[in-house]
Amino acid sequence: MNDNFRDIFVETNCIPQQELLDYLQDNLGPDDRRRVETHLADCEFCSDALEGLSAITEKEKIPGVIRQMKWNVLQNLRRKNRKKRKLEFYTSLVVITLVILFVALACFWIYHFVSKR
Repeated sequence: MNDNFRDIFVETNCIPQQELLDYLQDNLGPDDRRRVETHLADCEFCSDALEGLSAITEKEKIPGVIRQMKWNVLQNLRRKNRKKRKLEFYTSLVVITLVILFVALACFWIYHFVSKR
């Protein structure tokens, strides 16, 4: 996968996704739970993620929901990246066209003045 589309949980010092799910499902020991709670107190991103996951009533469906959300984010990023590349292509095309036009005009101008002498 392209580096632009890496998993956001891998790139940070945040709680891994599975550990966040285990915390939500109360499957962590006391030490891990305390560490996660300490992190949640300092990290707005993880707190928001936990709040969103808590809103899902059927906890067994959370991995599927996360997978679908990642897919949607990936598709949106790819679409934006495609638009950006398209814009860069058209910009390059306009610049090349202008350069060719300028060279053609310069050649015509030079030829016109050289032939008049």
